[in-house]
Amino acid sequence: MGMCFPCPGESTPPSPNLEEKRAKLAEAAERRQKEAASRGILDVHSVEEKKRKREKIERQMATAGPPSEGGLRWTVS
Repeated sequence: MGMCFPCPGESTPPSPNLEEKRAKLAEAAERRQKEAASRGILDVHSVEEKKRKREKIERQMATAGPPSEGGLRWTVS
């Protein structure tokens, strides 16, 4: 009647291959990271473009060298 365990004569079901299990776990982790990164963002592509543009500007500023002496200065008193 409502037995939860297999009969003693039956063999246990085959477990999935270890490599397949690792691949599935890795896919699930990537999917969770992607979902967490885009949570609350309506247009993911525009955010990615802005991020790339910001990184490009930062790289250009880093390769441009130190700013010239004519730049703005500010002091905290």
